[in-house]
Formats: sequence, structure tokens, C-alpha cells
Amino acid sequence: MTRNADLLARRNRAVARGVANMHDIYAVRAENAEVWDVDGRRYIDFAGGIGVLNTGHRHPKVMAAVQHQLAQYTHTCFQVLPYEPYVALAERLNTLAPGGDPKKTLFLTTGAEAVENAVKIARAYTGRPAIIAFNGGYHGRTMMTLGLTGKVSPYKTGFGPFPGDIFHAPFPIEVHGISVEQSLAAIDNLLKADVEPSRVAAIIVEPVQGEGGFYVAPPEFLQRLRVLCDAHGILLIDDEIQAGAGRTGRMFAIEHSGVVPDLITLAKSIAGGFPISAVVGREDIMDSVGPGGLGGTYAGNPLACVAALAVLDIFEEEDIFARSLALGGRLMARLDAMAQRHDCIGDVRGLGSMVAMELFTTLDGKRVADAGLARRLVKLAAERGLILLSCGMYGNVIRILVPVTGSDELVEEGMVIIERCLESLDKG
Repeated sequence: MTRNADLLARRNRAVARGVANMHDIYAVRAENAEVWDVDGRRYIDFAGGIGVLNTGHRHPKVMAAVQHQLAQYTHTCFQVLPYEPYVALAERLNTLAPGGDPKKTLFLTTGAEAVENAVKIARAYTGRPAIIAFNGGYHGRTMMTLGLTGKVSPYKTGFGPFPGDIFHAPFPIEVHGISVEQSLAAIDNLLKADVEPSRVAAIIVEPVQGEGGFYVAPPEFLQRLRVLCDAHGILLIDDEIQAGAGRTGRMFAIEHSGVVPDLITLAKSIAGGFPISAVVGREDIMDSVGPGGLGGTYAGNPLACVAALAVLDIFEEEDIFARSLALGGRLMARLDAMAQRHDCIGDVRGLGSMVAMELFTTLDGKRVADAGLARRLVKLAAERGLILLSCGMYGNVIRILVPVTGSDELVEEGMVIIERCLESLDKG
């Protein structure tokens, strides 16, 4: 029995069934965009811990910062004994956030916590209860964030009821026939039929849907959401948990649209693999919550804070944003070329290096989402040494989240594996 198989058997005996694994591959070592398993096999990592490793596994600057901090202290709880790295990181993010108004920042531990607290802050500032979210959006696994998430299976099944005063509208997705006008009309209908604008605290939106399928919000859509929010005193919450931290070629994906949100949620790649999340927002909004209303025991852990400060240095020193744009162009070009040779690829899209392809099959003359093909591709790619992720409302999207720091040669090696897998699958 291999060590992977042995660990799988132990995992099945010890770990809750509800915690799924996409791969039965147990990691033992990782470096930049490569991972080695317990059986000694090497893999190219196009998953990046689900978008957590834009600066790669174990970036030397991140590791050095954390090792230095380990020798100082690892935890005091910021609410009890504060420390400088928390303050320094807040200062950096406040400067980077779009818009000219003064900003303030709150640190937490997970993306779901960031979204939960953004909702709390929005409700405190506006005195209103309701939140509008979008179909296909993914915001976390806590009860509030599950309520906001616009995908039932597997996230919401069996867990209701969810908090009230949450409403969903369709997200504009051209490939599925949903236009910007249709999405905005649906929001207008919500405000006429289900909840009056004066009860809506915020609209929460991902500039690029992550788990929902890497659908890019058209700039016009985000701009008109901003106008709608301003007209009714509604806050705009920008969920950058997967799309932010350089993945799209900007610090924040929403910057591509020119829109300035009221609150931003961050997590995943902001600290190079260490757990931290943030809410960044306008000073007057952030300060609408009184002392003691925000925080958490592990929130803004000092190890994660220094890791995040190192990541921000890496963004500047290694020109990560420009690298992300160049990488995205290369990925899009390769996938577009594959789409010319493989009819199953019905759409290629992305923003910066947040890139995906959507797979379809034809049944009775109609194009149908092919989740089965996506699963087979993910499995076959892993067998050939490439870690991929699927996603989307229909489970038929292959997303690429390779570390932006991955070498051109390594990225090309991964793209060749994808193409050869498609060729094999075409042959049945």
C-alpha cells in the first residue's frame, strides 16, 4: 500500500465525511508552484490552495518574516496587548484601497469572518438590515455567509434556515444569456416586489466570481451598481477574497472598473498561505461600530500580519501585478488556441491571471454544461502530474490559479498536460 493510500484509509476513519477532498494526494513538501506528495511524486500546482498562493509556496521573503516573528512572540490577542505589525499592515492596506477618502482596516482570520463583519459594519452604519447578493456568488460557510452564497449544492444543503433579509439577483453572465440589463432589472424588481431600498444596508458583489465560475463582472455593471447604491444610500461591499491581492493584475480586481466600493473584504493570497482576512473601508463607515463590537481571539495574528507585510513588499519588488497580467495573457492565448481544436471548450475568460475555461457537450442539438468532463479532466490531469480545480454553478468550469511567481517553463508544462488530457478525453 502506498503512503497516499494508507493516509486515505486513516483519513476516512478519522475525518468528518462532510470535509471533501478533490484529490487523494497527500502533500509533504512544496516550493513556489510545485508540490511533492508522500509517495515522492511531483506535481505542478494550478490550484494554489484555492487562490491563496499568488506569491507561491514558501516564498523566501515570507518565510524569513515569519521566522523572525516566531522568535519574538506568536500571540497576545490584539484586543489585550496590541502589536505593531497589525497597525503597520492596516496602514499599508488603507493606502492601497481605492478612493480618496480616509480608510480604516479590521483584521480577522478567515474570508467568511471578513464577510460577516462587513455585513455587521454595513448594518451598524446604515441602521438597515437587508443585503442583496448574487446567484453564483460564494461568500463562505458560516450561517450568514451561506445565506449570501448563491449556490445550494453542496454548500447550503441541509443547513437552513438561513438568516433573513437576504435577497439574490442574477449575475450578468453573457455565455449563459444573462445581460447587464437583465441583472439590473432583476435588482430593480427586488426593490419593487421584495424589499424597499430604505431597508437595504448593502449590495455585496465579487468583481470576478470565484467558486461561481470565474465570470468577470462587466465594468458597466459595477459602475451602475455604484450609481444605484448612491441613489438609495446603500453601501457597496466588494468581495475580493479570491480575486484580490494581485490575481487580476491589480491589488483589487474592482480597480479595473474604476469603481470605488465602500467596504472591501480580503483574505486568501494576502499573506502567502498564512491565515488572515481583512475588512477595509471608509473611515466613517468602519468607525460606526463602537469599541468591543469588532475583533476575535486570533484575529490579525502577528505571524500572519508580518507574512502579509512581506507579501505587499513582494508585490512591489517583483512587479507581481505586471507579471500577473502577462501570465494571464499567456494562459488566455493557450486556452483560446485549445478551444479552436476542442469543441468541448465553449468559453475562455479571465481578468489578469484569474483565468478559466467552460466545458460543454452537445445533446439533441443543444449545448449543455458538462460537469462530468470537468471531473474527468481534473482526475486525468492529476494522474499526469497537474493539480487542477473545477468550479461553477454547473460544475463545468476549469479554473487556473497557478502562483503568479511560477516560471514560464513550469506554466507551459502545465498547459501541455491540459491539452494532452483533452486529446485523450476526445478519443474516449
